Amino acid sequence: MSRTHRTDDTGPALHLAQDPAADELLGRSPLAALVGMLLDQQVPMEWAFAGPRTIADRLGADDLDAHEIAAHDPESFAALLSAKPAVHRYPGSMAKRVQQLCQYLVEHYDGAAAAVWDGVGTGDELLRRLTDLPGFGEQRARIFVALLGKQFGVRPTGWRAAAGDYGKAGAFRSVADITGPESLAKVRAHKQEMKAAAKAAKAAASSAR
Repeated sequence: MSRTHRTDDTGPALHLAQDPAADELLGRSPLAALVGMLLDQQVPMEWAFAGPRTIADRLGADDLDAHEIAAHDPESFAALLSAKPAVHRYPGSMAKRVQQLCQYLVEHYDGAAAAVWDGVGTGDELLRRLTDLPGFGEQRARIFVALLGKQFGVRPTGWRAAAGDYGKAGAFRSVADITGPESLAKVRAHKQEMKAAAKAAKAAASSAR
């Protein structure tokens, strides 16, 4: 079986937020990586993955703590995410989702985000654990499986299959494939192609009625 976790403390050199401080936190903090993945919806990828660093800074901390966030006053936490510049386009609803994620981690993993994947034996089990997380549907879970495998070295048996198309080598389909500005542009182009194809399919279906 392939190794399932990293042994160093610094983590990989990521380029998801395209900001050194934000990417450094994502690389060393499993919770920050999960929160960034959760925020990655309806906003540019860089904005989403810069969010964990912004949240940590506003909490006066060098990292995110699931116990602290889970117990935080909801209104106060929403205000923290809403302060300009806002952490997300919909800071109030995302604040609720981030707290729900942290509450789940506290209840099921004693607040340790890395415990979601540490020691997992198969890709299917990893996918199941991620899909169980609040705010993580199947697609988001598959992308995170790919991110863990491609950039964090978390590679349980069958991880590429569990990640689906996102696990393919040489594909530029998601944040799992972003290693710098060039790959970011390729991933963004792929997303635009997918949106255009979906729009065309919808239009064709409407005209056929």
